[in-house]
Amino acid sequence: MSDDPARRIAFELSRRGLAAPARLLLDAHRPLAPLLSDAGAALSPLIRLVGVRPMEDVAGLLVDDAGLDRLIIELDNAEARHAEPG
Repeated sequence: MSDDPARRIAFELSRRGLAAPARLLLDAHRPLAPLLSDAGAALSPLIRLVGVRPMEDVAGLLVDDAGLDRLIIELDNAEARHAEPG
């Protein structure tokens, strides 16, 4: 598995059958991306303090301007791989 947080999160969401709902929520909340980025920057030190790795990945994606876009691309890729026969 790649070390890319977007790919790891997309893989886990896809594995749990939550890629489509996550993709829908990301599209719906795209206008809030700047606010989510600020929240991610503010909460990131607290999340690191607790030591929760998946939440740290999410906070990292929120702080990154292109993080949500990368997550959407990875969710689409994960869904495409899941839909392939075989």
